[in-house]
Amino acid sequence: MPSAPSGPSDKLVTPLWIAHHYPEDYRRCLVVGKTRVCCRCIVLYPIAIAVMVLALRGIRWSHSLDPWLLALLPLPSVTEFVMEHLGLITYRQRRQIMLTIPLAAALGVGFARYLHRPTDPLFWSMVAIYCGVCILATAIGSRRR
Repeated sequence: MPSAPSGPSDKLVTPLWIAHHYPEDYRRCLVVGKTRVCCRCIVLYPIAIAVMVLALRGIRWSHSLDPWLLALLPLPSVTEFVMEHLGLITYRQRRQIMLTIPLAAALGVGFARYLHRPTDPLFWSMVAIYCGVCILATAIGSRRR
């Protein structure tokens, strides 16, 4: 996978709403044109939106599997995020991309559930649990550094 260029162009700062990373973490971005884009996001959102569109059209796994798959599919990506932020593993772009794919599938179905019912308890409980875990890992990891 291509990564951020090295040299004088590294001095250019990409807006955080596109890259989500400060210049010292531009290795976590891909370069699209002259702009750095978060590696996870460039995989996560297109797949999630495609899965959402398919789910809204009825092309999806059985609804009875939602509690299991919405809980389990994000788990590898969240585990990797937590381990990295706690300093237990180092960042690997290829690993991040591969682990983002199942997360994106779950998120896409979650988005479809949300659009069908904005107060969907399964969707919001998964958001709260996984966001809470990631925020906690980020906070603990930043204190350790």
